[in-house]
Amino acid sequence: MRKPIVLVIMDGIGIGKHDEGDAVFRANTPVLDWLMENCPHTQLKAHGTAVGLPTDDDMGNSEVGHNALGCGQIYAQGAKLVNNSIEDGSMFRSHSWQQIVANNVSNNSTLHFIGLLSDGNVHSNISHLKAMIAQAKVEGIKRVRVHILLDGRDVPATSALTYVEDLENTLHSLSDSTFDARIASGGGRMKVTMDRYQADWNMVKLGWETHVLGIGRQFSSAKEAIETYRKEYEVIDQDLPAFVIADEMIPVGPIQDNDSVVLFNFRGDRAIEISMAFDYSDFDKFDRVRVPNVFYAGMLQYDGDLKLPKNFLVSPPAIKDTLSEVLVSHGVRQYAVSETQKYGHVTYFWNGNRSGKTSEELETFVEIPSDMVSFDQRPWMKSAEITDHVLDAITSGQYDFIRVNYPNGDMVGHTGMIDPTIIAVETVDLALSRLMKLIDSFDFTLLVTADHGNSDNMIEVTKAGVKQPKTAHSLNPVPFIIYDRDTDYKIKPGEYGLANVAPTLLKIMGYQAPKSWLPSIIE
Repeated sequence: MRKPIVLVIMDGIGIGKHDEGDAVFRANTPVLDWLMENCPHTQLKAHGTAVGLPTDDDMGNSEVGHNALGCGQIYAQGAKLVNNSIEDGSMFRSHSWQQIVANNVSNNSTLHFIGLLSDGNVHSNISHLKAMIAQAKVEGIKRVRVHILLDGRDVPATSALTYVEDLENTLHSLSDSTFDARIASGGGRMKVTMDRYQADWNMVKLGWETHVLGIGRQFSSAKEAIETYRKEYEVIDQDLPAFVIADEMIPVGPIQDNDSVVLFNFRGDRAIEISMAFDYSDFDKFDRVRVPNVFYAGMLQYDGDLKLPKNFLVSPPAIKDTLSEVLVSHGVRQYAVSETQKYGHVTYFWNGNRSGKTSEELETFVEIPSDMVSFDQRPWMKSAEITDHVLDAITSGQYDFIRVNYPNGDMVGHTGMIDPTIIAVETVDLALSRLMKLIDSFDFTLLVTADHGNSDNMIEVTKAGVKQPKTAHSLNPVPFIIYDRDTDYKIKPGEYGLANVAPTLLKIMGYQAPKSWLPSIIE
């Protein structure tokens, strides 16, 4: 091995247009600016086909981004997997779908769908939901209830009514004397159900009460709930409170014994906890009050090691020959660290959707608990603590490859608030300055990149020409920088994506990449 490496992933910090909505450009980033001016660097594609998504109109995300960074290859991901499964009919031939049909038809029971209602293609796509509802009618299921989680994060911040109207039109066109399909409950994705990394189980508890028990503030329609909450709370879609649809004070769709439930999100991180509540008989994170006997399935299996959920409609990509596996085969000691919000990304997603380590002896994973506050109120998050751990790992002399994720640019960027996001970007730059002081002393190579853009594009213009906060990821490229005082690396001409990082890292370390990998960025 030539030299040990520190890889910094500046989550959500892309290369923007240098305009008023580009918080990266507007931030004071002397270290990042110096690196870009003085070191070998290039731009990486971090969205669309470069990370296995269907088209280049699809924004990247942290999950597929870390998959690509960690495996050196491009696999069909998320929406593309589900699209293919619906188009070729394999979803409806799957064992789980056939069990759903058998359960609902034999028991004359209700099929429930829970998931994010948008076409953001990050967690879900409304087209998948509509296809499954239509197929349910074809196969003789009599009742469908949909529990909608409102987005405003991967799509425009106040676009929920567009998707509600689209779904309501579909349900109306399908409903007749033999088929009854309705929206039953809902709420904003950052308030209800879609917690991740066990950061806030109260979100999941509220989701259980809302979707399963039918407990909550009642409205006659989802549109009424959204319009009422917007007036009362003046918040964007992702922060709207929970609601229950009712007829004459009776909820239209609580989940009962013998029903079936499909979580139609395809992304895993915010699907795991609600899946645990349905799948685990010994679940103890909160009092479920009533646990209906249902057939539960996820769109995908969200955690292959935990086998969660037991039932799923579409098989995930079988990612093999990950960077961690290659390094372990060479006896390379690895260290991964982030705070709770992105800990799973430098471990689970990095390692090809595997929860465990490739080697207990050679891999060290460190999670720093995230603060339980809104990210705009504390945009520095846990960057200082993360950096402390990285510095300790460097000085220990125990590790040959250290990877670190700073979540600030992504998590604060998702709030849509540009001033806190500027601080978030500056915080990451400060962390880089601290790392740089030790990189030379301990003879490391520093690689700096990102998994996708976000904070680089914080303002969008509506069709009416009105500027509004943009909370979704961007389609912008991300930087890839090599800092090494002893070696002048040469960037090969060409276009590169996130999956080219792993082979580049291996080349710097002096190891051969698997034949299935993409080429290295350097000569």
